[in-house]
Amino acid sequence: MNQPETIAQAVLLRADDTSVGLIAGDQRLTHAEVARLAAQRAAWLLARRSPGPFHVALLLDNVSEFIFWMEAAALVGAVLVGGNPTHRGDELARDLSHTECQFLVTDSTYLPLVEGARIGEGIGTVTPDNPRVLVLDTPAAPRALQPFADATAASVIDPDITPESLGYLLFTSGTSGAPKACLCSQGRLARIGAIVAQMFELTADDVCYLSMPLFHSNALMAGWGPALMAGSTVALPASGRFSASGFLPDVRAAGATYFNYVGKPLAYILATPERPDDAENPLVRAFGNEGSADDVARFAARFGVNVTDAYGSTEGGATVARTPDTPAGALGRAPEGTVVLDAGTGEECPPATFDAQGRILNAEAAIGELVSKTGGVGFEGYWRNDEAQRARLRDGWYWTGDLAYRDADGFFYFAGRDHDWLRVDGENFASAPIERILQRHPDVILAAVYAVPDPVVGDQVMAAVQVRPGLDRIDADGLAEFLSVQGDMGTKWAPRFVRMMEELPITATNKVLKRALRAERWNCTDPVLWQPQKGGRYEVLGEEGAKMLEASVGERVL
Repeated sequence: MNQPETIAQAVLLRADDTSVGLIAGDQRLTHAEVARLAAQRAAWLLARRSPGPFHVALLLDNVSEFIFWMEAAALVGAVLVGGNPTHRGDELARDLSHTECQFLVTDSTYLPLVEGARIGEGIGTVTPDNPRVLVLDTPAAPRALQPFADATAASVIDPDITPESLGYLLFTSGTSGAPKACLCSQGRLARIGAIVAQMFELTADDVCYLSMPLFHSNALMAGWGPALMAGSTVALPASGRFSASGFLPDVRAAGATYFNYVGKPLAYILATPERPDDAENPLVRAFGNEGSADDVARFAARFGVNVTDAYGSTEGGATVARTPDTPAGALGRAPEGTVVLDAGTGEECPPATFDAQGRILNAEAAIGELVSKTGGVGFEGYWRNDEAQRARLRDGWYWTGDLAYRDADGFFYFAGRDHDWLRVDGENFASAPIERILQRHPDVILAAVYAVPDPVVGDQVMAAVQVRPGLDRIDADGLAEFLSVQGDMGTKWAPRFVRMMEELPITATNKVLKRALRAERWNCTDPVLWQPQKGGRYEVLGEEGAKMLEASVGERVL
């Protein structure tokens, strides 16, 4: 067989491969064994399939069963829907109902999240004895699967699967609103997997460590898909999910040579106590997005790993890739037709200009929305969401919803999401450059910058920072001094309020939930520093101060 054009073909190609295909804790299975177990589950799906969308919901951690069911769905042309276990109640039921799932595969840990909920017409009411609900760690599950033990990949594969066959409904992160289910065909995932495997020269000798949640696009497109297309071994975290403290032990135990990430895991791993033997590990390369330039450099140096951080999204409508000459803080270069536009006028924004300290001088003019004029070649649409699809594709162009700016040499810089604009004293600017500055502070692991209402008009700048373990707050005078010597800090960028937290609220993919922080403002039990006078010294904001501020802004809505 030539290069597989679908995930189903890639699974079939591995069906006789006796090399190790999966490592999960003490479990080690060959590619052939994984394909056989997938075929058994595929036969179970076929035996129970009913008319309507052939959609299968998985609500699991990163465990071996997740891999079996992904391969099973691919073989029979079912559409995989990864349920996000950090969602709860009506929100999670809405995800699975909206995507019209016929089956739910879960375990006793996550069954209570949806038990008793009605999941559309396909599944109905979720109960352990519902024939369309398989609870894997109960005696009923192996009994249900046993009749199909002799199934093989060749016997269950659907011959009508094409590269255009829908394979996955991938939810966006939902950091700014209800998640949308992106369409992803088997052909698209196969192409992306092959490209990434080629980029990083993955082979059957590589072990790919997949600790990012398997229901998310990053794990599929930067982890599982490349491993499957290259015939590499997949290694799952011993705990079933990402753990900063468990990262290096997992990597060493599995002999992992590659791993993928999304969001802030590099920062979390770097926050663990440094040891003199950290670089003594088998890792060679890492690939992901949303790592800060400082974290990427520190991680590479500490663990002896080549880290490639690039811009990408679940929708796949636009990409920006880092090149060897990419300046610090930049995302990299983008394909022809990728531009930064003023969303109001549709005109291209001018290149950013900088002073000697690297401070952007024309932020309001230079920052706009990242747009692909090619119409988002990789974007296949959303499941039953025409409004969201129209918002993405306008005038034949793909609008990412992300803010960016570009320098005179054509390098792109991330400036936040489209809701991350702040307007202070009549000046508009974005949050991401301020976050990058705050994360230089030696006591800050992560920073999130967002707007809170000004008593008169516009916004004030507030930051929530995750402090290093063992600290409960940052020294107020030290923070003011730190900010005063940052040459690239805009004159109106310094946070008026700084909330200090042990952990920032994040999604399952390590993206900060700013909407929750904006809603709480200074009404929290965490220590908050503030400047009673703009540009003055920081002081602790107590309960009375918070009440005063709340009264001053009244019912203003951001």
